[in-house]
Amino acid sequence: IQACASAPRPGQDGTWITDEMIEAYIRLHELGFAHSAELWDGDSLVGGFYGVSLGNAFFGESMFSRVNDSSKLAFIPFVWLLQQEGFAFIDCQMETPHLKSMGGEAIPRKTYLLLLQQALKAPTRRGKWNVLFPDYPLTQQWHAFFQ
Repeated sequence: IQACASAPRPGQDGTWITDEMIEAYIRLHELGFAHSAELWDGDSLVGGFYGVSLGNAFFGESMFSRVNDSSKLAFIPFVWLLQQEGFAFIDCQMETPHLKSMGGEAIPRKTYLLLLQQALKAPTRRGKWNVLFPDYPLTQQWHAFFQ
């Protein structure tokens, strides 16, 4: 979260990720709702993202890259995991060229609300996801990608 807060963003002055927001997301993580994926190069955190899971929906909150495409390398296996686990969608909240390069697309609000209503009927997978999904990022797609 700190890395997302301090990431330079062209055209933006400052960040919405305040100390209070960081505390809130840490609490959501402790409660089993907020999750992150990180990409490390040795001891250096080079990319990642975090978000909140409710039902069969994941709400991406922020991501960062310190090395080209490092957030993609953290995000894509996470997408595969969510697909494998039956998640309906990832709400990226904003349409950006970065997200579009990974297949993100804008949908009409009416469609979104219908998808959200359905997704929230499913049980939320609460808890530490490294325990719930111990093989992540080694999903079926991960193996297929590298074969």
